[in-house]
Amino acid sequence: MVKTERTQSTWQGGMRVDSQVGGHTLIIDQPVQMGGKDAGPNPVAYLLVALGGCLSTMAAIVAMQERIELRGFSVEIEGDYDTDFLLGKTQEGRAGFSEIREKVTIDADMTDEEKKSFFEKLHSRCPVTDTILNQTSIKYEVQ
Repeated sequence: MVKTERTQSTWQGGMRVDSQVGGHTLIIDQPVQMGGKDAGPNPVAYLLVALGGCLSTMAAIVAMQERIELRGFSVEIEGDYDTDFLLGKTQEGRAGFSEIREKVTIDADMTDEEKKSFFEKLHSRCPVTDTILNQTSIKYEVQ
């Protein structure tokens, strides 16, 4: 079954963007040193938040499906990207993350190998991981 997610993002002036998704408003902004007011995370931070949220949700789903007593799950994520490229100061490199690192803590009665296998299963089923690792087409219409 295919599900479609929809969002609406509207520039509010300065560096602020308000994004509507479902009944929620997410505030996107830039830090003060980048010309924003730091009213919310920047877009690339939201990508890492989406990844961590998706992996955590997948942990709950897989644990429930496999009857694993999951007492706790957390993932600390960091990523590196070149601000000089996105600001147009260089044409070398790329705008996106060059590397994303995840530090996972799983509290369950599992061996280290079982935890690793469990996490690899989460990665294989996580839509955000899949979107990051594989090319996804983007179609657009300009009005």
